[in-house]
Amino acid sequence: MLDYARLAPGEAFDRVEVEVVFLRMDQAPRRPRAVFPAGAVLSCEPLGVAEYRMLYNEVGAPWLWWLRRMMPDDMLARHLANAAVAFHVLRVDGQVAGFFETDAGYWPNVNLNYFGLMPGFIGKGLGKPLLDAAVDSVFAGGSPLRGMTVNTCSADHPRALPNYVAAGFKEVRRIREEWDIPRRLGLKLPEHLRG
Repeated sequence: MLDYARLAPGEAFDRVEVEVVFLRMDQAPRRPRAVFPAGAVLSCEPLGVAEYRMLYNEVGAPWLWWLRRMMPDDMLARHLANAAVAFHVLRVDGQVAGFFETDAGYWPNVNLNYFGLMPGFIGKGLGKPLLDAAVDSVFAGGSPLRGMTVNTCSADHPRALPNYVAAGFKEVRRIREEWDIPRRLGLKLPEHLRG
């Protein structure tokens, strides 16, 4: 467990058991580049701590994204300034619709750290092109990339794993993890994870 994510002594928490699935893509899929519907614009841009937290919290709340909520601001600011990390924000008619974060710090592999849509934009046909764009952003460079990795878990959207597989990722392994999620974060546990 990361030091910053440890519970304080006596802190109230909910324990959940999740199955984590690790996936990998070794080469770019053979398909046309990602195409978004009219009004949708994807941009690679630097993010400040407050903007990142808004994206992370809004997109991730239904899926128990909690680790970065625990990360201190100074540590998060260093992460956001890391040249190996890239942030792509999707806007539809000017409204933030989702984002993805890639990390080339594992070179020659690149990890898709986070990927998701704002709750109001789920089910509107944006997930596939956003995932395709994430893959395109990694494989478009032409440098000697070994592969792209991502993981998902049983706390994620039920379509997450099938969508990663449909995009060309292959399952590498599965593990079970127990998460102690501090109640102070105010996250609502999905019913299927309640013990």
